Amino acid sequence: MTLQELATICGGTVQVATPAGASITSAYTSDMLSDVMAHAPGDSALITIQNHINTVAVCTLVGVKSIVICHDRDIPDDMRRSAEREGVGIITTPLSQFDASCVIGVALGKSKV
Repeated sequence: MTLQELATICGGTVQVATPAGASITSAYTSDMLSDVMAHAPGDSALITIQNHINTVAVCTLVGVKSIVICHDRDIPDDMRRSAEREGVGIITTPLSQFDASCVIGVALGKSKV
């Protein structure tokens, strides 16, 4: 799935694009960055409310391709610059983490919700 397809699915807006050809094959929901480091699969989308530069650093470390920021939280400039530099996409969505997880999971064929 592309970043734009992901944004469409969750009614979101692409804030930072991923590099051409980046594909999202899974998703992981967490606000605890140590949990993301331990369990998030590569080539996935992180669904979270953590809108700060450390989120980008963790995604880069584990190979997460995009961050879905829920509740339409603002993206700070330093987070945006870091994501652009590291090639991590960012989407903002008005959905809660639960709702975003459900619609993304169904779209990825990971859930029967």
